[in-house]
Amino acid sequence: MAGTSHGHTPAAWTGVTIAFIGFCIAGVFMVAASPLGFWAGMAVIALGGVIGLAMKAAGLGMPKESEAAVHARHQAGRITGQTAQAQTTA
Repeated sequence: MAGTSHGHTPAAWTGVTIAFIGFCIAGVFMVAASPLGFWAGMAVIALGGVIGLAMKAAGLGMPKESEAAVHARHQAGRITGQTAQAQTTA
């Protein structure tokens, strides 16, 4: 399994689900040649993004990493990269 959640949060799921519904609405009305329905679907897509961001701001998204955690991960990646490079040249 991955070491991170890859954004599997209520904010992400809700925003993507609403945007997907909007995409389906826009697709149906595009095939039906109804510009009003198409733009309504596009509005639902935008609404999904707004709702996802609002939920993230309300604390339902991924928490931000501390500066120390980012630095530690960067250092670990650099050390791993140097080790792999040393093994290939040896």
